[in-house]
Amino acid sequence: MNAVRSGLVLALLRAALRQEIVAASAGENCPDTQSEIQTDRPDVTNSSFVVPNGSLQAENGINLTARRASRSIDGTNTRIRLGVARCIELLADLPDYFRSVHGVAPTGFSDLTPAVKAQFGPLPGGVVLSATAGLGLPTGASRISGHGYNPYVQFPWSRELGGGWGLSGMFTQFWFPGQPKSDAISEATFVVEREVGAHATCSSNTLAIIRTTADRAKSSTPAVPIGLPPLSKIDFHAGFGLSNRSPSYFFGLGYSVRFDSLF
Repeated sequence: MNAVRSGLVLALLRAALRQEIVAASAGENCPDTQSEIQTDRPDVTNSSFVVPNGSLQAENGINLTARRASRSIDGTNTRIRLGVARCIELLADLPDYFRSVHGVAPTGFSDLTPAVKAQFGPLPGGVVLSATAGLGLPTGASRISGHGYNPYVQFPWSRELGGGWGLSGMFTQFWFPGQPKSDAISEATFVVEREVGAHATCSSNTLAIIRTTADRAKSSTPAVPIGLPPLSKIDFHAGFGLSNRSPSYFFGLGYSVRFDSLF
């Protein structure tokens, strides 16, 4: 039964990939080498923009997370992004190492997760939308990432409001067909951000995680990306949980760099 379910999930994932790649070819205003660097790590909500065609972007982050009496750290939370066509990028999340620094928490590496991302729009109302489809490969510790292949689809979006204000968010659906109890997880985020200078942005990020078993979590996340030279950026975010299922608090620090015109 699990094998049939896994095959069905993978077939749907392949169909979604074909549809998003075809649709992305009609996208407008996709980034080029003159565009500022847009990063995903270490924040929760990913950018709705892809990297420019022919560009390679490396993003890294380290996070400290507190859950009740436990404290854990993970790093380097590396994501590699490569623009392979207009409005389309290939990306991979490299194994991230988790370790407890206080109390009891799972220790080990997460899975290697390749994916493809396509950017659409702007849609009506000036919304920029992208779609990502990826597959977690069973390379990490089972206590961190579970068993088997774990597909996901993700839809980051953003909209500029003017005057330095903007809205963004993301919806993600995860599947765990290799698990004895194959719970799907839906995750939604919403962000309000404000530019506070030529090279800095402040944002408030609300995260809601909904499991099919009715687990819920919400957190409020202020984040401050700090711009460096045009093709590099330092980001940090910090926040605290609003329910007993979300982290008590967390802090993340990341560094990203982009290399243009590789091909």
